[in-house]
This record gives sequence, structure tokens and C-alpha cells, in this order.
Amino acid sequence: MGVEVSDLEAGRWSIDPVHSEITFTIRHLMTTVRGSFLDFGGEVVIGEDPLDSTARAEIRMASIDTRSAERDEHVRSADILDVKRHPVMMFTATGVEPATVGRRARSPRYHLDGELTIKDVTRPVRLLTEFHGVGSDPWGGTRAGFTATAAISRRDFGIEFNVPLQGDRVMLGDEITIGLEIQAVLATADTPA
Repeated sequence: MGVEVSDLEAGRWSIDPVHSEITFTIRHLMTTVRGSFLDFGGEVVIGEDPLDSTARAEIRMASIDTRSAERDEHVRSADILDVKRHPVMMFTATGVEPATVGRRARSPRYHLDGELTIKDVTRPVRLLTEFHGVGSDPWGGTRAGFTATAAISRRDFGIEFNVPLQGDRVMLGDEITIGLEIQAVLATADTPA
């Protein structure tokens, strides 16, 4: 028997940032630069009907890590993310529906629709989400695993910075691909709210 979304117990699940990651990629010149955000949190609230579930997440923009301290400082600056004025990126889910994908997936897939806010600009985003199952952890907790991906236009969020190159080329691409690997822990009666 495979993974079923019905395995998810209704209730509040907290994102475990130690066992989760938020990554992104963007074209830089002729290759791709990868990065991540290290400080984030949030929760998933599973409804009695899993399609009635909600989710929210907050990401601290200053926690960006692209493996280059100099580049990270520039990305944090007013040129790009302006983290002093806009310290948090937020995602709030607005709906869930089964996803029809071309190939047969090993795990159930869903579209998680929501609103992403970056630099006080809010736009709709659709995440393709894969549910990996539920299990017990060594500390007596119950965990669920999810993977999600989406692509956004940075210009849609007011991130215009670029450097012109020869001809009509520019240093940075517009599309940013977001990747999430999430472990969530079910809140219990003795879990602080």
C-alpha cells in the first residue's frame, strides 16, 4: 500500500526548520546560482477533509545564503531585497486541489495555491506539492514530509536590479525557481501553542 493523504491526522502541524529547507535558483550569466533561506517557520493546519487544509510560512530575508558573503550582502541591500525595510517574506495558502501530472508519481501530488508577499507586494503562487507520508520520530512525535516547487517572476515582486551585458543580454534571469523540503510535526495536547 502506498502513501495516502488520508494518513494525515487533522490538526496543527508545525514546520521543523532544523529538518526542512527552502531553496531557490536563478540564472546568473550562463549558469544557475543556488541559494537558501536559513531562518523560517510556519505551520500546516490539516482539515478533516485534507483539501480544506491551510498553511502559512514566514521567511526572514536576512537569512539568505548563496555561499558568497559579498553577494549575500548585496542581495540584502536596497538594490534587491531591501531587508531593512522588508525583513519578512510570507506565504499564506488559499486552497488545495489534486494535481494531474503527466507521469505517474510515487506519492500523491497537490496544487497548493496561495499568496506570496515579498517587499510588500503580494501575488498568487501555485506550488506543486508532493506528500511523502507520515511516521513516528525517535522523540515520540508524529511527522509528515512534503516537497513543493514553484516558479515566480522576480519583477512581479518589484525586484528589478540587473546588469546589462553585451548585446541585449543581462546578468540575472527573471525567473526564480523555489524548492521546499518540509518536515512538519503534529502538535499534541501538551505542545505549547
